[in-house]
Amino acid sequence: MKKLQLIIVFILVICAMHAQQTAFKVEVVGKGEPVLLFPGFTCTGDVWKETVAVLSANHECHIFTFAGFGAVPAIEKPWLPKIKEQVIDYVNRLKLKKPVIIGHSLGGTLGLWLAAEQTSLFKKLIIVDALPAAGALMIPRYNADSIQYDTPYSKQLLAMDSVKFKTMALQSASFMCLNKEKQARLVDWILEADRQTYVYGYIDMLKLDLRESIAKITIPVIILAATYPDKKVIEVTYNTQYQKLPGKTIFYADNSAHFVMLDQPGWFMEKIKENVN
Repeated sequence: MKKLQLIIVFILVICAMHAQQTAFKVEVVGKGEPVLLFPGFTCTGDVWKETVAVLSANHECHIFTFAGFGAVPAIEKPWLPKIKEQVIDYVNRLKLKKPVIIGHSLGGTLGLWLAAEQTSLFKKLIIVDALPAAGALMIPRYNADSIQYDTPYSKQLLAMDSVKFKTMALQSASFMCLNKEKQARLVDWILEADRQTYVYGYIDMLKLDLRESIAKITIPVIILAATYPDKKVIEVTYNTQYQKLPGKTIFYADNSAHFVMLDQPGWFMEKIKENVN
């Protein structure tokens, strides 16, 4: 009987540990109107370092690093839905009044998801090179409902050795950032990421198609889009994917790849300062 009781206690402790899994870490800097800063996939909140240095003079910056990235412990999948729900809880628990969301890449897509579901919780959304359905660009005959976690490609990524994985990270960083001085940091973030989060978390993003639901968004949305490698193609993509989003303004960053804040920092900060209030 005593042995059975110990087993039950052990199971309850394990369940409690899983229930308390934290989907992100937040650093708060500055005072003023609240701003939530969501980094892109694999990045830590440090990607916003220069942005926070400026914004924190007049804003309370809540700088997120998601689970599985940097030093934040990984959580069980589904990863992105847990992040979304815990962000809502975070805003309500801290009683943040109409925070602005600034989100890069995955962080921008997360912002769209939140704004579409919580139409009165946020003040404004500033998106940095993000789409409502990234999977539609990558997958022929894209259907979000058909995306699975376990595929030959996901298994290949999970099993990939460190040398091949680093080679892939180097190639990815060189395409996403034209600023060569910053590419090494992007590679480090990719290599530091929990491998399962890297694989399954990205699939969570591919499973998300917000092209219809963004019609529900009622707050202003500012979009800062990179133009590399082909501005005309980028413009078509953004106008098509954001077709049903009311109240949007799109600015195109010339001579910039995916990390606009690193490739065109002056232009980027001017747009942030002009639109954050």
